[in-house]
Amino acid sequence: MERPLPPFPDLVRRPTGPFGWIEARFLHEGLLARLGPEACAVLLLLALAADRRGASYFGRERMAGSLGIDRAAVDRALGRLQDAGLAAQRPWRQGHPDGVWQLLTPPARGEERRGGAPLPVRAVLEALGLGG
Repeated sequence: MERPLPPFPDLVRRPTGPFGWIEARFLHEGLLARLGPEACAVLLLLALAADRRGASYFGRERMAGSLGIDRAAVDRALGRLQDAGLAAQRPWRQGHPDGVWQLLTPPARGEERRGGAPLPVRAVLEALGLGG
């Protein structure tokens, strides 16, 4: 069965410059519903601002201003993205709230990914019983 034409078939979108994308898995695997509207908005912003490595350099205040939401909502949204294993952050310096944000490939269905900051090699070795 052929799909119906969109309302304006002559106005099909074609990117003319840099563009962001989000995998269809976010819709089909229910990730959008689990994230909630604020985290979805921040995810979209990070996807649009990301470079080819998935890295974005927007600070939290700039995210809030760009989305028209308050800083606390951005903080909650970023926490949800990190908890879901969809984003990681490297602060500009120790204890700084802003830094480089990186979008990560969504975990496979049923796979859990640890959110938050990367672990030091020493901590990984200790967790495996190989540290001293």
